[in-house]
Amino acid sequence: AVTAFVVGLSSGSPVLAVLAGMAAGCLMSLLFAFLTLTMLANQVASGLALSIFGIGLSAFIGKPYESAPMDAVAPLRVPVLADIPVIGPALFSHQSLVYFSWVLAAGTAWFLYRSRAGLIVRAVGEAPSVAHSVGYPVIAIRYAAVAFGGAMAGVSGAYLSVYYTPLWTAGMIAGRGWIALALVVFATWRPLRVVAGAYLFGGVMTAQLFLQGSGLRIEVPAQLLSSLPYVATIVVLVAISRNPSIMRLNAPASLGQPFRADA
Repeated sequence: AVTAFVVGLSSGSPVLAVLAGMAAGCLMSLLFAFLTLTMLANQVASGLALSIFGIGLSAFIGKPYESAPMDAVAPLRVPVLADIPVIGPALFSHQSLVYFSWVLAAGTAWFLYRSRAGLIVRAVGEAPSVAHSVGYPVIAIRYAAVAFGGAMAGVSGAYLSVYYTPLWTAGMIAGRGWIALALVVFATWRPLRVVAGAYLFGGVMTAQLFLQGSGLRIEVPAQLLSSLPYVATIVVLVAISRNPSIMRLNAPASLGQPFRADA
């Protein structure tokens, strides 16, 4: 997020800002890949450590740019569709990056389930030993997949700091990355379901903002309302964990497991 904001503020180009965010996310994810795929470090511990490191690094880099003004990116209204009551403002009155995310989700789903390359990627996640035995470079493919995921996380950060709220303050991500991680589980690792789940979680976040700014006399602390998206995340994860068959049938069989080519 901070890389995208700095580049966007310096260049005045949202496109360059998004590309910079992608590059930064990709670099951080490659560091994670090196630790977990090459050095065989624990994935959960490495991810948590890099998350804490990233928070501190972004605060350090962004210190000179805190609260610096940036021009907002105008929404791109879809003619006719944007005028539909309720649905129009919710779906067809967003910035271009939101529409790009729809195309990206559909393209990712097609790649994973309709292309030979996607089949190989899924095979590497399901049965890496089998994929290795038939000659596929398991580690290289996993590196590429992790780099792609990091780049997409960078796009998300760029959206927050350049499109959603065009400013930078330390801690502005506010744990949304953990919600995104829970969203993957909620969507049972299906890209198109992620879109629906994102709107569900986004609706909860929008609802708490609406309740805080509506002026309604609600005897509920603002801090409690702000916690609603995170409470919803916990509820969803608990509900899914009570049905282990969902995880067994949909999660990659080798999720979180290290792979050694010489094993």
